[in-house]
Amino acid sequence: MTRLTAVFAATGLALGAMSPAYAAEPPPEFGTDWDDPRTAVRPVEKPATPSCTVKIVDEQFDDFTPYTSTFTPPAGCPGPWNKVVLRMEGKVQGVQYDRLGHLEVGGVAIFKTSTPEPSRDGIQWAVEKDVTDYAPLLSKPQSVWMLIGNVVNETYTGVLDVQVYLTFYPAQGRYKAADTASDVLPLSNPHREGSAILGEVTVPKNTERLVAEVYATGSGGGCEEFWYITAPTVVPYSCPADDGPYREVQIEVDGRVAGIAMPFPHVYTGGWSNPFLWYTLPAPRAFDVRPIRYDLTPFAGLLTDGQPHQVKVSVLGVPEGRPGWDLPTSVLVWRASGNARVTGGLLTHEVGPVANESGHSVVDGWNQVDTRGSHHLRISGYVQTPKGRVVTAVEQSVSNSSMHRWVGDQENPDQLTASWSDSSTVIAYSPGSLPTVSRSEKRFVLDGLVGINAENRLSTTITVSDSEDASTMRGSSAQARRKFTDVYTGEAAYNLGVPRAQRNAVGTSTHRYQLTENGACYDRRISSKNGFVTEDVQGCD
Repeated sequence: MTRLTAVFAATGLALGAMSPAYAAEPPPEFGTDWDDPRTAVRPVEKPATPSCTVKIVDEQFDDFTPYTSTFTPPAGCPGPWNKVVLRMEGKVQGVQYDRLGHLEVGGVAIFKTSTPEPSRDGIQWAVEKDVTDYAPLLSKPQSVWMLIGNVVNETYTGVLDVQVYLTFYPAQGRYKAADTASDVLPLSNPHREGSAILGEVTVPKNTERLVAEVYATGSGGGCEEFWYITAPTVVPYSCPADDGPYREVQIEVDGRVAGIAMPFPHVYTGGWSNPFLWYTLPAPRAFDVRPIRYDLTPFAGLLTDGQPHQVKVSVLGVPEGRPGWDLPTSVLVWRASGNARVTGGLLTHEVGPVANESGHSVVDGWNQVDTRGSHHLRISGYVQTPKGRVVTAVEQSVSNSSMHRWVGDQENPDQLTASWSDSSTVIAYSPGSLPTVSRSEKRFVLDGLVGINAENRLSTTITVSDSEDASTMRGSSAQARRKFTDVYTGEAAYNLGVPRAQRNAVGTSTHRYQLTENGACYDRRISSKNGFVTEDVQGCD
């Protein structure tokens, strides 16, 4: 195992639940305590109306036993709702790794997260998420299931004390009822086949639109948690993969490819050999793992026969038999008015070949693997609704480019520069009406270097970037526009192989989140040094 992956294996939306602390003079190095984790991401906007809050989870996670309970919607805030907000609050003290967990309501994954690593003195953090899309699911009593797998013993003492709340904001006055799906369905009979998840879905006969959600994460501390640094098996690297680091999350319906996507390169709070990077400011999406969404509407007319239909989610590029990918999947359904069956079919189904090339060379003493991968998909289909025929066309293109470099058998230093692009266009139109065109351009960047010097001091420098430019047009009229960039930069160093008090760890980091949405602007930047916030600036230029 390489030094990088060995320390990897060994070793958000955090909002202002705790008042911000500002260190005018941060300590010269990390001590036994640091500021509570937080991020610069915009808080969930909430309507200025009365609300009702229900606690759905209250648990101390200290092993791999799931928390289970039941949920009942609040009688004091009957739907329809303008917004529903999930809030997770946590605290942990002592020594503990980062842990991955997710929450299901009615068998549907509605939230996935990783946890911060604690100080000896203890930390608190909070995560908020807009879960209004799941309003149909939350409108009736449901089962609740949550797991944050954890190990507690004489060495790893941190117990994760977690509460989760749902707050319901009824539609009132100018705060109209949210426009959501009609149903949110889990897959029935889900089971694994290798790195894939298979299940079935039975949709209502008047279904006119379908969207699948997949909370895809590589996790577990093995090579698939760090899939982006795997190298072809013919290359001397400790995380091999037959086809190199190219990964693609693909969904199939009844055996036909229905959607493709790039996975986000999640970096959890022990990642890149250096937890000192993430104690105060986590990487993008670390606390709020967002799902991949696939528009399956071209297939809708084929699925309304009342029979179960197979859904398969797989990750291309994973070596056979290797564990590590978690793929909770659900389907959102929009129904047409009336009870008549919606019919339809596919018009086009064009799946391009997967391009994936990884080449190895030795440049100035560095092993180097250059990878280029891409894929393209074009599908169209129609549904015959009570309001007429509606055609939906979906076009997707994904690509990945990376350069992975390391030196010698010890793989020290180890460097990655990688980017992923994921674009989609969905066009919906019917005779005599203007087409609606929704576009999304996503780009992810991971640029990092980790090395150990002659004095056995490990240092890491890293940038993680998440960005998207999305718009919706109806004819030539703009309906919505959203553009954001979410960027973390940091560097940290510490002494290896010594007691914690002798690590002499130092680190600086900055998280900046910029958003423009329908003409409004949000811009916040937070910086930290040696575990304490030194800057928290908000405001658009």
